[in-house]
Amino acid sequence: QVQLVESGGGLVQPGGSLRLSCAASGSRFRINAMGWYRPAPGKQRELVATITSGGSTNYADSVKGRFTISRDNAKNTVYLQMNSLKPEDTAVYYCNAHQVIRATAYDYWGQGTQVTVSS
Repeated sequence: QVQLVESGGGLVQPGGSLRLSCAASGSRFRINAMGWYRPAPGKQRELVATITSGGSTNYADSVKGRFTISRDNAKNTVYLQMNSLKPEDTAVYYCNAHQVIRATAYDYWGQGTQVTVSS
């Protein structure tokens, strides 16, 4: 079982920056990928950015060039640096940890952290 603790959300003006952090604990198995998701119309959650344990990244088109995901494997922590924030980035951001153990996939979610972009 993986526990995820998120931090770093808040209120920022358009064009500003925020950095989200998510620390994972509680599992002796490798976490294959970590990432950030947010609610989207017609979907429960949409991918914002993900990163594998090997460092491969994937971004939503809407955040490419503005957001950067990084990971400290030693600390089991993932970061999301968000620059040039827009009002449409306002959402609750959820951290995800994805494990594959003996060919079975497990997904864990954080409690969410609110990001509000407003003047």
